[in-house]
Amino acid sequence: MNKPELLAPAGNLEKLKTAIDFGADAVYLGGNRLNLRASADNFTIDELKEGLEYAHSRNRKVHVTLNVIPHDEDLVGIEQYITELYEVGVDAVLIADPGIFSIAREVAPELEIHLSTQASNLNYKSALFWHKAGIKRIVAAREMSLEDLKTMRKELPETCDIEAFVHGAMCMGYSGKCLLSNYINGRDSNRGTCTQPCRFKYNLYEEKAPGTYEKVNDNGMYFMNSKDLCMIEHIPELIEAGINSFKIEGRIKSSYYVASVVKAYRQAIDKYFEDPKNYKYDPKWLQELEKPSHRPYTTGFYFDEEVRQNYETSAYIHNYDMVGIVIEYNEETHIATIQQRNKVNNGDLVEVLAISGDNKTIKLEDMRKENGESIETANRPQMIFTVQCNNNLRHGDILVKSRDS
Repeated sequence: MNKPELLAPAGNLEKLKTAIDFGADAVYLGGNRLNLRASADNFTIDELKEGLEYAHSRNRKVHVTLNVIPHDEDLVGIEQYITELYEVGVDAVLIADPGIFSIAREVAPELEIHLSTQASNLNYKSALFWHKAGIKRIVAAREMSLEDLKTMRKELPETCDIEAFVHGAMCMGYSGKCLLSNYINGRDSNRGTCTQPCRFKYNLYEEKAPGTYEKVNDNGMYFMNSKDLCMIEHIPELIEAGINSFKIEGRIKSSYYVASVVKAYRQAIDKYFEDPKNYKYDPKWLQELEKPSHRPYTTGFYFDEEVRQNYETSAYIHNYDMVGIVIEYNEETHIATIQQRNKVNNGDLVEVLAISGDNKTIKLEDMRKENGESIETANRPQMIFTVQCNNNLRHGDILVKSRDS
């Protein structure tokens, strides 16, 4: 049984490095064109080159999204862009549109192409069609059940990979294709500028007679507000279904989100392959996934779960904040150098989301500026400060603090 790839989102260069440091086998990201996360920082060609160097030097892969549903004007210059992506060495591109697919096949025939979930691939016949046309990997529509995925794996040749989402935000639109944002805000969700009106609160009225309306609900409801997908408790089922790549959603999420989700799924996957017959789910993985900002969890369409929406609120559950990133640790002096991300005080208890090993709690003591001046708080964005810490830390470890503390 092959070990599945763990595929993480990379909204910018920092998140790419974070995902890889915490255990992702591959990342997916958007360049400066044709991707569905226009609000993410995204990557210039120079940033992409740096990200590729960082990933490839660690034997990891980088996939680039070209998954908009394009109008004619979106295709101008695409030949040059795809050629450039191929020449800098991206490992694969994700495409939903047959037009972009045909251009990619023409200008970069050796470039690996994955079929985006935006293409709504729900059955093995469709997958076979795309594979015969030159698609290497099918990103399954999120509306597929686990049984559907098992059937697809059984019917597809081993040369065709299956990628499936296992964690992150769900979309009310069918496989992400929705026009609600277009109508309400004039922002095209299929070209990367969705304003997520499915998260809004609405009142519903029934027309009892012409011009006469009766309110159906009290105080409004979040009719279309989907919960977040979380499959951490079902790793054996996903692996045994033959899914080749476990995909995490979240290119506009924080580095803390990326690190915590990647680490939890990395540990669960590795634990399974240590001893599949005696694998045991560890509740600590879900506990860690409850800490970064998220909505209530669901298993989506994998099983027969009836309620995938949260009608009460669209607000995030936000229990912990990222307060710093370790940029250096001196084992002789036990001094950690930290880059601040949110206000933190001398004497605070913080949790270390460690790149390797178990997380731990430490107390920030003897906080100082770079010049050695003693301080009681780090409240300037991204300021550099030091603390005394007897626990060995590592470059890239993330410090987080409970909002209740």
